[in-house]
Amino acid sequence: MDKPKLGDPLVLFTVSYTPNLGGSEVEGEIILELFPAWVPITAWNFINLTDDRFYDGIFFHRVIDDFVAQSGDPSCYAVGVYPATTLTCGEGGSGETIPLEHEVNMSHVDGAIGMARSLDPDSAESQFYICDGEQHQLDPENRDDEGYVTFGIVRNGMSHVRAIAAAPTTNAPLGGEVFQVPPGPDRPIDEVRIISIEMLGIVGSNNSSADEIPSPSGSGKSLSAPVVVYLAAIPAAVVAKKE
Repeated sequence: MDKPKLGDPLVLFTVSYTPNLGGSEVEGEIILELFPAWVPITAWNFINLTDDRFYDGIFFHRVIDDFVAQSGDPSCYAVGVYPATTLTCGEGGSGETIPLEHEVNMSHVDGAIGMARSLDPDSAESQFYICDGEQHQLDPENRDDEGYVTFGIVRNGMSHVRAIAAAPTTNAPLGGEVFQVPPGPDRPIDEVRIISIEMLGIVGSNNSSADEIPSPSGSGKSLSAPVVVYLAAIPAAVVAKKE
């Protein structure tokens, strides 16, 4: 699928970060399309956490240029002055795990959003990552383990994702492996904060109405997105699995 799909939910990330040491803080917006039709459990887990404002105010605790930007641990917030934070930052989650979903249409293309997990394939909770470049080594068919699941893609604001992934870190403050200091490797030196994540609407056309998006059977929930975002307003991106 190389363009937005009618009826898919859209989420809006508002983030702040400092791309260079000594530089000015930047605030930006990132729009992602989620795919509940393909990976309903994973997509709805993220939607429910977003509705609960779970991600608001936490920071990206792991960023690696040309790889991923990772966040989603609610214990990753500044205690006093950043980078002082909780000792468990990077290890936590929502406390509720979801099973790993495999879907042939999904892959780790540039801008894909996926769920982080531990060694147990069914251990994903709330931590997620956004790919900076293609990362097909994370796809199940390219691994000895179960691999990782993607459930959406960046449709707008990829320049912010790249800047965040390339931000100076505790182990690479000048872009190279120079030194490592607490609180850990790949932690941005300056805070990369999620100001908010909120539901933006659904992908629509000029003839669309804001219908409800059903959640997985048995949950009794649905997403009523009052805003229809027209296809023409969303840049296309490659989402389909590589040949």
